[in-house]
Amino acid sequence: MAVAAQFHFISGLPRAGAALLTAILNQNPRFHAGVGGPVAGMYAALLDEMGGRNESAMLISDVQRERVLRGLFEQYYADAPAGGVVFDAHRSWCSRLRSIKTLFPGAKMIACVRDISWIVDSIERVVRVNAFQPSPSFNYPSGGTVYSRCEALTTGDGMVAHAYNALREAFYGEDSDSLLLLQYETLVEHPRQAMQAVYDFIGEAAFEHEFTDIQFDMSELDRHVGTPGLHRVHPTIRSRSRPSVLPPDLMHRFDQDAFWTNQAVNLRQVRIV
Repeated sequence: MAVAAQFHFISGLPRAGAALLTAILNQNPRFHAGVGGPVAGMYAALLDEMGGRNESAMLISDVQRERVLRGLFEQYYADAPAGGVVFDAHRSWCSRLRSIKTLFPGAKMIACVRDISWIVDSIERVVRVNAFQPSPSFNYPSGGTVYSRCEALTTGDGMVAHAYNALREAFYGEDSDSLLLLQYETLVEHPRQAMQAVYDFIGEAAFEHEFTDIQFDMSELDRHVGTPGLHRVHPTIRSRSRPSVLPPDLMHRFDQDAFWTNQAVNLRQVRIV
């Protein structure tokens, strides 16, 4: 079985372009990029089982833990093209940047970011389109209001809050030299510039991507989780302006949260495009 030569990771905020990025990357025959895969969940489960919750954990050395975790990636992606590049996408990876760097010293992390208000707006639009199919994906019960849904998403361990805090951990951490922040606006308004930055960051030769015929279909997975259209990607990349479905007070609630736009707090000079 062929094992991919290099692993990289896609993380960051939900509804911020990760699905679109993976669709573009997959045009390169040397690349394999996936979103919504099981590896991050299996990684977390293995860590738990090899930790203090398991009375046999004392028999497992750190060297063995590393081998098991590295083996998870190598075996799961054993069918990837030999000598190619694998991108695994999950919002939790930002919180595991240190361990990823230990397992794969050459790995890079691409974190997709977007204004929090528009992320919440995008999720709310998906919820409204699927009004008769309440989804467990967003971690709140059916019913409620746009305000309670926003609160569930952006506080505690909500989908947006957890990803946002993981992003901050990576951004301010000592391994941030392996981090690239890819802004949603750059990806949809200047896709060629965005992809050139990604290729330069991971040290790969440039590839001529197609931005008017994007092929991407995760409709079966979206139906399975009860949220049709969650990962829908338009075949042509372009900026689509529209009014928000959020009430004005919610739309402005997160005005100060896009920390990556403030160079004064970018103490480690994290690359942002």
